[in-house]
Amino acid sequence: MKNILSTLALGALITTAANADFIRLEMGGGVWTQTPNGYATQADGDGVFDLEGTYTSSENESNEAYAWILLKHPLPIIPNVRLEYVSISDAGETTGKVAGVEIPGSSPTTMDVKEYDIIPYYNILDNTFWMTVDLGLDIKIVQSDVTMGAVKSTTAGVPDFEGYSTSDTTVIPLLYLRSRVEIPTTDIGIEADAKAITDGTNTMYDLRAKIDYTFDLDVIKPGIEIGYRYQKIKTDDGSTQIDLDYSGIYAGAMLRF
Repeated sequence: MKNILSTLALGALITTAANADFIRLEMGGGVWTQTPNGYATQADGDGVFDLEGTYTSSENESNEAYAWILLKHPLPIIPNVRLEYVSISDAGETTGKVAGVEIPGSSPTTMDVKEYDIIPYYNILDNTFWMTVDLGLDIKIVQSDVTMGAVKSTTAGVPDFEGYSTSDTTVIPLLYLRSRVEIPTTDIGIEADAKAITDGTNTMYDLRAKIDYTFDLDVIKPGIEIGYRYQKIKTDDGSTQIDLDYSGIYAGAMLRF
């Protein structure tokens, strides 16, 4: 987790250091207890899976790491920067053909996904009457690794499936909206954010809501946060149908400077 936060901080410094002095720095990280759900069907042997068949999630819960860092500065023309990282894990079964090879039965399949979000944003409200509203663009970099296990054939004349693995990197732009309310006379904050894009056929959104408590110390103010996250990917363009989501509670610690 320390290495992830260091990498995110370095990226943010490179992005904005040439133009501004920071007046606020926040960072945090923790664990997202996520449950996957859904399927992916491909009819033409294209896409990340190189699949003519169906992948179905086994809906197994897993605990995955997340981290974020936020830097704000006083120059109104230049956007502020928020950087995020989260890992996603899924396991299930794949049937059909992979890379032109028939699977005898079904192949146990794992998907390991890492998401890196680069979010330049502007403050629409900045703690105005205890409310903050941010609006920006999320550049989401999705790195996925898919591994399909070998399957022994039990039918004469049908060859064994030797297994298959592939990797892919996709960049997805999404609109970003965040709102936050500081409850007066307390150190409690309530926050929600949304990242979303759709063209009617392809849809992706990433929603979060949380409550946090900040310990009001001198310079460095530690805090704790707990919330709920829901991420959805849906596509239906004829040859490809994807309907996958990942949801669950997350909890972690944060620092404010």
